[in-house]
Amino acid sequence: MTDKAAVLYMVIPCYNEEAVLGETSRRLLDIFDRMIKESLIAPLSRIVFVDDGSRDGTWEIINELSENNESIRGIKLARNAGHQNALMAGLMTVREECDCAVSIDADLQDDIEVIPEFIKKFREGCDVVYGVRNSRTTDTAFKRFTALSFYKLMVSMGVNIVPDHADYRLMSRRALDALSEFSEVNLFLRAMVPLCGYKSDMVYYERHERFAGESKYPLKKMLSFAMDGITSFSITPIRCISVFGSIMCVISLAAFIYTLCIKFFGHTTAGWTSLMASIWFLGGVQLLSVGLIGEYIGKIYKEVKRRPRFIIEEYKK
Repeated sequence: MTDKAAVLYMVIPCYNEEAVLGETSRRLLDIFDRMIKESLIAPLSRIVFVDDGSRDGTWEIINELSENNESIRGIKLARNAGHQNALMAGLMTVREECDCAVSIDADLQDDIEVIPEFIKKFREGCDVVYGVRNSRTTDTAFKRFTALSFYKLMVSMGVNIVPDHADYRLMSRRALDALSEFSEVNLFLRAMVPLCGYKSDMVYYERHERFAGESKYPLKKMLSFAMDGITSFSITPIRCISVFGSIMCVISLAAFIYTLCIKFFGHTTAGWTSLMASIWFLGGVQLLSVGLIGEYIGKIYKEVKRRPRFIIEEYKK
């Protein structure tokens, strides 16, 4: 445990967030002032907005905020790299300047009032502190069901993931250094961070309604994100295909023996319906299997090219 005030950097990925940036910066600066007065964080602490190739006035607002307040910085990516890459870009850019970094989305849904609890657990020796939702009352029934199913599926496949935790977390400089060792292109930070293995704890909070603007995670992106998480951290789906293929071979062999017996005893009948049903079923299974294997091959394709995950165009200090 240390009593020294920590240098905290808040890393906030932004994509078309001009509607919320003013209020987000105001609230974060307010809680920063309170934590500095309580000696929880050092005056050198900073708020860093990462513009992920926004098409609206997000960067102009970030630029103005940084010019008007020395506690705010901005990182502009050269193109839209995606939420996980933008978050990684921010964390890797600031890791040598801070004692710890807290990542949070710009939409004000995660409760910033629990940030002091993050810092207290950090001072007690935790390298990673996860922000975990108490409940999902602000979500629709469909989203609650799909989120619960996703976490259960990930755990059942052997992925070490914290249920009801998104990307609201604190990481120490040591944890950030460990995260920098992960070189894969297909990022899924929710499962990568636990692999660091350092001491961790959780802080529970109530999630709020979005302050303004629209969600950047429609159903299509959520499904894509879930697929990335599953195929990046588990080979269970491919193993399931192998098991299913073996079962189908046994069933096919049994059906073949049955057909020979029927023919031998002279009780053959027309089986066009069952034959067609079998062909369609097996054809569908084969296409599904090839598609799933293609997902893994596609990830291998991206990894072996070793393209940069993000390119920083400007760092506004």
